[in-house]
Amino acid sequence: MTANNRILCVEGLHKRFGSGCPDCRRLTGPKAGRSRCPHCGTVWACVDISFQLESGEVLGIVGESGSGKSTLLQMLNLALHPDSGHLWYYEDGKQPYDLLTLNRYEMRLFRNNRMGIVHQRPELGLNMRFSVGGNVAEKLLLAEWRHFARIRERTAELMVKTELAPERIDDEPSTFSGGMLQRVQIAKALASRPTLLLLDEVTSGLDVSVQARVLDLLRRIQWEDRMTMLLVSHDLGVVRQLARRTIVMKNGHIVEAGLTDQILEDPQHPYTQLLVSSALG
Repeated sequence: MTANNRILCVEGLHKRFGSGCPDCRRLTGPKAGRSRCPHCGTVWACVDISFQLESGEVLGIVGESGSGKSTLLQMLNLALHPDSGHLWYYEDGKQPYDLLTLNRYEMRLFRNNRMGIVHQRPELGLNMRFSVGGNVAEKLLLAEWRHFARIRERTAELMVKTELAPERIDDEPSTFSGGMLQRVQIAKALASRPTLLLLDEVTSGLDVSVQARVLDLLRRIQWEDRMTMLLVSHDLGVVRQLARRTIVMKNGHIVEAGLTDQILEDPQHPYTQLLVSSALG
């Protein structure tokens, strides 16, 4: 990976929930098999998380519930502030800057213009009281689009792109199936032409056939737009289909990282070996 292709550098992110105690670090982590300190109750959600993300690639993050991957995603989405660390963002022709040094307004503007997120549960990413078009328009308004006709045109364009019927632009989300709602979320996430798309368990709970169509859509978007994606999932099959590189997390720590095929075919860490064998079984 070269500095010219880099888009994000995550450096030493830490996040804990609780005051901590002298025994915390000894009694938590992958070797201890827990992220919550049995003495003081502090949860060490993310510990010294570091990695780089290249422009146009898909990076997978896998781990069981409580591994810290969701907390990490919230920090990357600037919705949760880490206790320490840096998020260096690289943009063509500009000096890299730490997203964590931005003020609240700057963070909100960056998130609305440069990032998109698709949640596992559509109700977390959509306002179920708005129409489909209203949900996409909300993202554009937050990104400071103000021309109604352009917003309407962009929404219809995105519905076509995500294989939704544009004539349903004014329909309510409650009239859409689960797979279609994920497409609405994807359309909303792509609205402001972000440079980074965050995907949080996007196929969980979907039927196998619907899951396959959503994955095909994401692959096409990544190919056509050279979209940089960060995919959080517990499903190794989904990660294999989308991600070039993968990070494995357990109890708030990264225990293994590398090319997805290498990790799935020759896992080195005992936890990764267990994940792979469970998936194959």
